[in-house]
Amino acid sequence: MARMDVIMPQMGESIAEGTLSRWLKAVGDEVKRDEPIFEISTDKVDAEIPAPAAGILAEILVQQGQTVAVQTVVARLETDKAAFATAGAGAPAGAPAAAAPAASAAGGPPPKSEGSAITAAPSHQSSAIPTVSAPSGNGNSFEERLRTRSSPLVRKIAAEHGLEITAMQGSGIAGRVTKKDLLPYLAGGAKQGSAPTRGAVPPSMHAPAGTDSHGPAPESWPGDLVEPMTPMRQRIAQHMTQSRRTAAHVTSFFEIDLTRVARIRAKQRAAIEAATGFKLSYLPFIISAVVDGLKKFPVMNAAVSGNNIIYRKQYNIGIAVALDWGLIVPVIKKADDLSLSGLTRALNDLAGRARAKKLDPREVQDGTFTITNPGIFGSLMGTPIISQPQVAILGVGAIEKRPKVITGPDGEDTIAIRTCAFFSISFDHRIIDGAVADEFLAFVKKSLESFPETGI
Repeated sequence: MARMDVIMPQMGESIAEGTLSRWLKAVGDEVKRDEPIFEISTDKVDAEIPAPAAGILAEILVQQGQTVAVQTVVARLETDKAAFATAGAGAPAGAPAAAAPAASAAGGPPPKSEGSAITAAPSHQSSAIPTVSAPSGNGNSFEERLRTRSSPLVRKIAAEHGLEITAMQGSGIAGRVTKKDLLPYLAGGAKQGSAPTRGAVPPSMHAPAGTDSHGPAPESWPGDLVEPMTPMRQRIAQHMTQSRRTAAHVTSFFEIDLTRVARIRAKQRAAIEAATGFKLSYLPFIISAVVDGLKKFPVMNAAVSGNNIIYRKQYNIGIAVALDWGLIVPVIKKADDLSLSGLTRALNDLAGRARAKKLDPREVQDGTFTITNPGIFGSLMGTPIISQPQVAILGVGAIEKRPKVITGPDGEDTIAIRTCAFFSISFDHRIIDGAVADEFLAFVKKSLESFPETGI
């Protein structure tokens, strides 16, 4: 027989581990080359992993919900179908392709998989997690290299607070230090080089820092459904909590008249759809106006590094995409170089691949400003949370027709039907004053209300 190892892939330079969320194939199933066989969840994205070759799934070594280091062998493929048929089932009969989720500790039923792409909760208390041995020619163990290879944000936070990552025991694979591991040091005022109290359980991706509270943890009542958070939901909880702790959030609101944009959109819709294959929405117009605003008000496209302000010269616009199982923010890189057609194509491509779990980790990194559009669900306005390390986020409310008072050329006021929406800008008051944020949004308002018909 000729068996091929299937490994946990390296989904980005700073990613050292991944959670195997779901098996798409069972032991004994025939697979084609590049056909998705399992799903993983990392610090950056959820993705489907294709088979490295055609064959039969002979063994499953890592079950759903387990978090393992990159390069760990998670399964084996039998590429010689005849040999597999002769030998019979190539894996022990007790090796299921999809481990049934365990009932919750509170006595509730197993987690449901309806409406979610992740059907098992991660549990580092289950079977032993495979490890990877690596040559130690440079004198460093694999575990030491994982700790020092924490994400750039972790290294930045540690450097700003004088913390030594190599002296910590992290909650990641092989002790890799994550952002959540730094919180006890920052919130509790722990001294440099001190270790967490042995009795304390450090936060991990299985118990996100974003879920802590100031009071006792709530207990389930008879009849309640207790369902562990998916890895994506844990990351969202952690990121949102961290942002609220980091940035001084303030939100301003403007009502913007999009009647002119609606007319231009109606005229150009057919041409854009013929050129790109996608329908022209309001969002490309909004992105175009926002990019112009970021150029005029550079602090809105900045980041905070200690006592320094980094003014970004790239305009990478993150677009929040709602998924059935969570939220993800793919990034349109160098949006200032794109026309309305280019923005339409980029928006639909990224959103489509996000929903199909086909995004590359690099496509959700390096955003400089984010736009979220809850208006598509009917929301009139909101106060979105900033995506760190950015300093501002734009929220777009429902775009709808409303009666408005319009002053005519003769000075007379009349009531007209106009297409309008409430826009909100949440900004970091540490470096952005309210006047600047309002001037930025006023500029976006003026740009949209006088949008040129050229440059489509």
